Amino acid sequence: MFRRRVAVVVLLVIAAASVAWAQRFRVMEGPGMPLHMPPPHFSDGAFTICKLMYTSNRREANGFGWSTDYPFAGLNLMVRSSELTKTRISKDTHGDARYWTVHLTDDALFECPFLVGSDVGTIGLAPMEIKRLRDYLLKGGFLWVDDFWGTAAWEQWSGEIGRVLPSSEYPIKDVPLTDPLLRTLYPVTQVPQITNIQFWRSFQGRVTSERGTDSEEAHLRAIRDRHGRIMVLMTHNTDVADSWEREGEDPGFFYQFSPNGYALGVDVLLHAMTH
Repeated sequence: MFRRRVAVVVLLVIAAASVAWAQRFRVMEGPGMPLHMPPPHFSDGAFTICKLMYTSNRREANGFGWSTDYPFAGLNLMVRSSELTKTRISKDTHGDARYWTVHLTDDALFECPFLVGSDVGTIGLAPMEIKRLRDYLLKGGFLWVDDFWGTAAWEQWSGEIGRVLPSSEYPIKDVPLTDPLLRTLYPVTQVPQITNIQFWRSFQGRVTSERGTDSEEAHLRAIRDRHGRIMVLMTHNTDVADSWEREGEDPGFFYQFSPNGYALGVDVLLHAMTH
């Protein structure tokens, strides 16, 4: 009963807040959005998210490379987490959440507590980027990659991350539904398959697999260090970030996806920052 009440409260808080947020900002994403490169020593002790910038060496349908779901997915997750938990987020002088973009070769990378990457089925890493990402992850960094669909995208991503963390030492494994990650605050009982809002509109919410039979099952996978800490979290065959980014655009999309998307997002954020 308590969990059901919590879920209802979460739904009402996000629903009310998302309307105001959508009215304040027109949701846009992609290469035309301005970058937010962090200044030297930008960390102020509060939580922030950094968006991974990378070069694509292939293309995927409906993707914008690194700028997919940028910037409002990360911003919304930060804002909602601060409203639903006691997480103190970094804000600018106007009181708006501060969300950064970083290259793997930027010194600022090592001040990023929570790194996110989208459309990583198109990523191509240079030798220096491989070394820097390995150093970041082994020093305690955390990376969540999301919104890549199908076999070709998985093979591209798993091949590139395998150059960073060889699978012989750091294997990719499915995260079981019994994992503590999935009950950090909200009980997550399945990996939600969330489609982008344009695809959802095309099929009126009836279809969620963006690559047909090649992406029927959503996966939650992880790479852990030798102590069991998650270094890389992967949500494959799902676009969890769209449930945050597009929260205020369509009530039907919101009610179908956003509560489950935020439950997973908040659990991951809290678990990654405390383990």
